[in-house]
Amino acid sequence: MEDVLARTLPAAEIAPQRLHAAMRYAALGGGKRIRPLLTFAAGQVAGAHEDRLEIAAAAVEMIHAYSLVHDDLPCMDDDVLRRGKPTVHVEFDEATALLVGDGLQSLAFQLLAQYPLAQDAHKQLEMVTLLAVASGSRGMAGGQAIDLASVGKTLTLPELELMHIHKTGALIRAAVMLGALCGQLSDTKMAKLDHFAKCIGLAFQVVDDVLDAEASTATLGKTAGKDAEQNKPTYVSVLGVTDAKNLAETLRQDAQDALEGFGNKAQRLRALADFIVLRSF
Repeated sequence: MEDVLARTLPAAEIAPQRLHAAMRYAALGGGKRIRPLLTFAAGQVAGAHEDRLEIAAAAVEMIHAYSLVHDDLPCMDDDVLRRGKPTVHVEFDEATALLVGDGLQSLAFQLLAQYPLAQDAHKQLEMVTLLAVASGSRGMAGGQAIDLASVGKTLTLPELELMHIHKTGALIRAAVMLGALCGQLSDTKMAKLDHFAKCIGLAFQVVDDVLDAEASTATLGKTAGKDAEQNKPTYVSVLGVTDAKNLAETLRQDAQDALEGFGNKAQRLRALADFIVLRSF
């Protein structure tokens, strides 16, 4: 994935050099690459060709990278550390960081439009729509808006889940579904993958909340304890650590159950569901 991103991002020597250098700084050299891994794993289930999957995975990772750059800005979470290195606005400046996010988001959709990724044009348009919805006000951006509006408030569990279905779950779901759309699956199997993706999307956020409460800054690669410091509602603040871990385990099992009938082709998806939940416990 690092090679694919390095190849699809503009070279740092191309004007505007500072912006392109900052885009590469944001997207390369760190991160777990969970979303690209999910795209490849879902594509394996659907029999998709790797050339298609790497472009879809790069598009998803660019959207994710852009969201992190914007989340870290002083007007959002105001953080100085990401993936074990200074955040983009610290390493460069705030205006450049804003443009980095804009550039990465635009490039993601350029990739989806530029390369042949699906069996027909209709399906490829479906892929563009899927990523757009997952990134916008009905997905990640909307979830971030709810998150900012919820600081200092007490949310119910359904309210918290609604926020994270948008903020975190939507892009994880898109990663899975884009991989599947690069190949061919029946509607029934697509629905099962969709359920799997929704379960692990929520599980990912539950585990992130536990990690923020329990892990160190060195382990996370970002500032630990930020949620509590900023008085944000989390699964830990709503449920407590033990019940949050139990919820993550329930979601992991639901995700695994959704993959019944896929056989060995879904082994990577199963392993990723385990990794997402068990990486901290």
